[in-house]
Amino acid sequence: MSETEDSANNDVQAGSSSERASDITKDNEGGPLPALVKSLIEADDAIEKALEQESAAFESSDLGGRRPAHRRRGIYLLPNLLTTAALFSGFYAILASMNGRFEAAAIAIFVAMIFDGLDGRVARMTNTQSEFGVQYDSLSDMVSFGVAPAVVCYSWMLMSLGKLGWAAAFLYAACAALRLARFNVQVGSVDSRYFIGLASPSAAALVAAMVWVGCDAEPNRATALLAFAVIAMAGLLMVVNCRYHSLKGLDFKGHVPFVAILGVVVLMVIISIDPPSVLLAIALAYALSGPTYWLWQKLSGRSKGGLA
Repeated sequence: MSETEDSANNDVQAGSSSERASDITKDNEGGPLPALVKSLIEADDAIEKALEQESAAFESSDLGGRRPAHRRRGIYLLPNLLTTAALFSGFYAILASMNGRFEAAAIAIFVAMIFDGLDGRVARMTNTQSEFGVQYDSLSDMVSFGVAPAVVCYSWMLMSLGKLGWAAAFLYAACAALRLARFNVQVGSVDSRYFIGLASPSAAALVAAMVWVGCDAEPNRATALLAFAVIAMAGLLMVVNCRYHSLKGLDFKGHVPFVAILGVVVLMVIISIDPPSVLLAIALAYALSGPTYWLWQKLSGRSKGGLA
């Protein structure tokens, strides 16, 4: 559109606006609102003129009359790829347990724990956090640390208990779902240095380590009752209000003392001696740390009250 045509159109619109204003003024001559109506019409014309000027400036800009392309929406590849690897490991654990390969199933759950620990840290380090990643990670945790440990433990030993066995497995899976749902709604409102209830990966580590230790054991009632007690305890600890220390306060990018590196090396050597037994001991100690800390707080509070 040329400048001559623009000016002509503007003159026509201005003339029509003046005619509308004069007509309304004549119709309302002697009335109480003619000045107000006229001012509203003039304001409307000014807004239309400003919009036309803005549109003309946009068309004459460097875009060459083309509208800016909308930003393409997608997902970040690297952190979600790690989450997918964790999901695959949990799914593989389920399939392996169905085929009687309980050692491989237990190891797959620990592999899922490694990928689950990496995806969040990689997302924070590379600044690729997203709401999609948060929800995808939660669903992956439900499969890898909720359903997989329950199915693996049921296929390993709980099956011999009949209804009591699958009831314990379902209790664990349901508690894992409740734990994840509560964690999602409490993000940002609780101290990130602590978990409220046992984290689902830690509960899965306890169950998986138990299965790994007894992967060659023949089904018997005593072992089945022990598995029932462990998986029920792990499930209930996920939904209690005990506080557990998290590892989110550790700064992996900062400087650490030389002794810390030496401690990591010693821990790796100890785990390599007998991985299933050492991991079971670590998982059990961490699972019991929450109730122990809660009990210590109660007893110390009572002792202080008694002294007061």
